[in-house]
Amino acid sequence: MTELSTDRLLLRQWRDSDRDPYAALNADPAVMEHFPALQTREQSDGLIDRNIPLIDERGWGLWALEVRETGEFIGFTGLSVPSFQAPFMTADSSLPAVEIGWRLAKGAWGNGYASEAARAALGHGFGPGGLDEIVSFTATTNVPSQRVMQRIGMVHDEAGDFDHPRIEDGHRLKRHVLYRIDRAQWESTR
Repeated sequence: MTELSTDRLLLRQWRDSDRDPYAALNADPAVMEHFPALQTREQSDGLIDRNIPLIDERGWGLWALEVRETGEFIGFTGLSVPSFQAPFMTADSSLPAVEIGWRLAKGAWGNGYASEAARAALGHGFGPGGLDEIVSFTATTNVPSQRVMQRIGMVHDEAGDFDHPRIEDGHRLKRHVLYRIDRAQWESTR
């Protein structure tokens, strides 16, 4: 099993003890402001259940995020293959995109944790993960996540901005921005 660590954080496999705080995080309207709806306990547990074997098999996924000093679970950060590919294929348009993403509890905001954990995930993706490109996307309204994307060296691909196919027309979150980073860009920022 692959775990990543930074000075302050541990990106690790999920534990049963993460289920309650993760469900609470997904039921928090502030955390879920840039998502179409709050998540049910079943939806929260489903993400955990899907990621445990992916991390074990591939060596990457959406890792549980823990503050090393306190052992506190604060959310997730990691890599995933989005379930819909058309808007953000890799540069040669033949391979599925791998996305980097994060979701942190409100109490963890403002500490630089998302950027710190995302840098570790990018390093793993471009290192042992063998990836050539990683994307990230969010609703145009989610300026804090766009700032994280910029801080970790991602570049806005304006031509790749898209209407999310799973969000209804007219919804305030329909339009999404797309950011990209490739191996060469990553290496130049280190």
